[in-house]
Amino acid sequence: MTDPISSSDFTQALAEGRPVGPPLIGALLRMPWETVRERMLERLHEHGLDDLDAAHLTVFQYPGPQGARPSDLAVSLRMSKQALNYLLGQLERHGYLWRRADPEDLRSKRIELTARGEQILRAADPALAEGYAALERLLPQPLADYQATVGELSAALERSLAELEEPDG
Repeated sequence: MTDPISSSDFTQALAEGRPVGPPLIGALLRMPWETVRERMLERLHEHGLDDLDAAHLTVFQYPGPQGARPSDLAVSLRMSKQALNYLLGQLERHGYLWRRADPEDLRSKRIELTARGEQILRAADPALAEGYAALERLLPQPLADYQATVGELSAALERSLAELEEPDG
């Protein structure tokens, strides 16, 4: 059995200009997502939404921004409030969304998609369907099997890491 490649091996190889070997699991999971994201961006541009770029699509990741508080969305997307507010400001200037006062807490805002913002969701659906169809054609097992496996892997990893953090008792 071969030893798994560690993150430090990867970083060290990059620093030394050596070949980095096979990609780590994170890269392997990210690469198909980037391909689908690029296709989605092409489709959005074809629908006249050509002022969007890949960074803007981050805001629309599941479960989407509709009705969210910017601070909660920043946590969900694992980005700083400042970075998210920069993207929200751009999207607001382009007419995709607006931030309205939160009726439950007037100190907060809620994100509201405009009709143009909802157009992003409608235009992105065919690109996602194309990506899923391509995956279904390429994979030896149904895509749902892979989704279940990745979901199980994620849950198991979270449990394992939580166990490591528990104090011995």
